[in-house]
Amino acid sequence: MNVIILPLSAFDDTAATIDNAEQLNHIKTVLKASVGDTLKIGKLGDKMGVGQIAHIDDKVCLLENVRLDTNPPPKLGVTVMLALPRPKVLRRLIMDMTAFGVHHIILINSVRTDKSYWGSPLLARLDEFVLEGLQQGVDSVPPAITLAKRFKPFVQDTLPSLINNKSALVFHPYADTSFKEFIHHNPLPDMIIIGAEGGFVPYEIELLASVGVRAVSLGERILRTESAVNATLGRWV
Repeated sequence: MNVIILPLSAFDDTAATIDNAEQLNHIKTVLKASVGDTLKIGKLGDKMGVGQIAHIDDKVCLLENVRLDTNPPPKLGVTVMLALPRPKVLRRLIMDMTAFGVHHIILINSVRTDKSYWGSPLLARLDEFVLEGLQQGVDSVPPAITLAKRFKPFVQDTLPSLINNKSALVFHPYADTSFKEFIHHNPLPDMIIIGAEGGFVPYEIELLASVGVRAVSLGERILRTESAVNATLGRWV
C-alpha cells in the first residue's frame, strides 16, 4: 500500500476521515504512524497529495491540512480483454492490471471458461481489488471494467466500436507471428486479448479476426494467464 486512496465522501474541505479497517491497520502496523505524521493519500477518481494525522485510534484516523495537488500518473493507453480466469487468480490479475495502469479491463466468456466462474462471489468484489491495485501503483483513477458474458454478441456488436480502426492483438499459442516480431515493425497495440489457460479455440480466433483482430504468439512456450498478462504489459513500462 504505497498510497491510501479514499472515496469522495471521506473528504471535507482540508480534512479527511479514514475508517477502512485494512487501511487503518496498515497505518498503525506497517507505517507505524501517529499524530503529527504525514500520509500520502488520494481522492478516488481525482488528485493525490498528503494529509497530516490529527487523531488515530482503532476505529478511525482523522486527517487535517489535506492538500491534493498532484495529478495521477497517465494510463498505459491499452485495453485488456481477458477471458474470465479462475477465481483464485482473478484478484491478482485485477490488482496487477490496475497497478500497471490499464485504462479499460474487459472480462469475457470463452469456450474454455468454466461456467461456474461467472457465479463466483469474487466478481462482486472487483472494486476492492481495483483499490488494492491503485494503492500499489500509486494511482487514484480506477480502470473501467466491462463484464461480457456472451462472446459472440460482444465481439460482433461491441468490439468493432472499441477497436475503431486501432490495432488489436489476440495472443494465440499457434499464431504464425510472434508479439516480439509484431512490435519490431509496429507500434504497441491499443488492445490486447488473452484467453483462458490453453487459449481461445479456433472458432473464437476466427471470429476475432473477422472484426480486425490479429493473432500473435508469445513465443514457443505456453504461459499461465497471469504470466502472459504481466509479461505483455511489461512492454508498456
